[in-house]
Amino acid sequence: MGRLPTIAAVDETARHLRLLTETIAAVNSTLDLEEVLALVAHEVADALGADACFVYLYDEQANELVLRATFGTRVEEMTGRPRMRPGEGITGTAAAARSPVMIAAQAHLDERFKAFPNLREDEYESILAVPILARERLEGALNVRTREPREFSTAEIDLLVAIASQVAQTIEHAKLYAQAQRRVVELEALSKISEAVSESLYLEESLEGIVEATVEALGATGAALVLEDGEVVWPEGQAGEHAVRVPLRWKGRQVGELVCDRDTPFTADDRALLASIASHAAVALEHGRAVLRGVLAQEIHHRVKNNLQTVASLLRLQARAEDVDARKALDDSVNRILAIAAVHEVLTERRDDDVELDELLDRLRAMLVQGLGASKRVEASLEPVSLAGNRATALALVFSELLQNALEHGGESVRVELARRDGDVVLAIADDGSGVDGEPVSGTGLSIVRALVADELGGTLSLESSGGLRAEVVFPA
Repeated sequence: MGRLPTIAAVDETARHLRLLTETIAAVNSTLDLEEVLALVAHEVADALGADACFVYLYDEQANELVLRATFGTRVEEMTGRPRMRPGEGITGTAAAARSPVMIAAQAHLDERFKAFPNLREDEYESILAVPILARERLEGALNVRTREPREFSTAEIDLLVAIASQVAQTIEHAKLYAQAQRRVVELEALSKISEAVSESLYLEESLEGIVEATVEALGATGAALVLEDGEVVWPEGQAGEHAVRVPLRWKGRQVGELVCDRDTPFTADDRALLASIASHAAVALEHGRAVLRGVLAQEIHHRVKNNLQTVASLLRLQARAEDVDARKALDDSVNRILAIAAVHEVLTERRDDDVELDELLDRLRAMLVQGLGASKRVEASLEPVSLAGNRATALALVFSELLQNALEHGGESVRVELARRDGDVVLAIADDGSGVDGEPVSGTGLSIVRALVADELGGTLSLESSGGLRAEVVFPA
């Protein structure tokens, strides 16, 4: 007949069973991985009556055990998380051997002990380390520590092994839950990016939405898109300790890069998400450029059509004039067409709707002086003034007519002035010729000027003959 267990042994077994049940119930109260690990550290230390507990998770990709939770102590923020490979340190030895390791005293003097500068483990005497296994698959390892020497009993070792075995299942479920949550975040991020790409009519807004969604989805400190010419568009946030550059590819060609910064390392899942974002960014970039090219082509077509209509109107007006020298009429028409072309050139170079008048008038001045072969001195005082493209065309024609008249009929010098005055733009062209007796009332050029100033610019034209002729055009800015 076998020997019956003592009452004390029965009581200890019952207590261990209760501790096991309570620990697993507490750990299973949540699926959040960080909460699970914190509960494991707390409940295991409490169940074993230990002063501290350290919980490591196994990173299969890096083949490292990473400290994820502690109880009874803290990790000083000197370096990153403590890491060790299976087989390193006492806890790593337990993980590699798939069996418990117990040292009753002076554990920090053991040859297998691995010290971390931000983890003060030398204040503990004993250690009991066990692997965390889920169906023989390594999920991590944990250890309990005491400040006083302690010989853990076989029953206590068995209890910790049993707790670790049950905890392994909980950790596995929490990891799956974390992956599912991460996938939801990724899908939400890609959904936001798709909306930014599809809903915005402007390329800049699409790119801005992509960068902002990247920062939010990756918990990044900053992100930016870099185009193939090196231009950085929509930088967001600031640089971090770690950076990833993902190429933007369109039909086998790299059209830019997505740069993302963070203070923590990027995982394989992070990189996969960035690759998906980069794919969307490449599509947005190329589609946006295609739309821009289409809009630009339409705008150029519209401007060319309007310019041709203006040329036709000028030629019809010239054709109605009587007693006009044919060569002179052709030369005047050429200068008018060149003036229109100069405006078109400036608009195309700037890819903007506004024209800088000082730049435009300076070009026209040089063109007319060279074209007429004039040896006269032309001085210019041109203040920076911006004007919409359609009004700039009218002003270019006005300027060309007035300057041509001054070069042909004025004295030895001509002065051109462009300035702002009380909310108006003032263009004045003066020469030192003989002037005229009274205000001229006829002439094709003057008719064109009067019509353009009144109808297109909404301004006034005044001619003053005193020591030469001064033509002044004033119109609202």
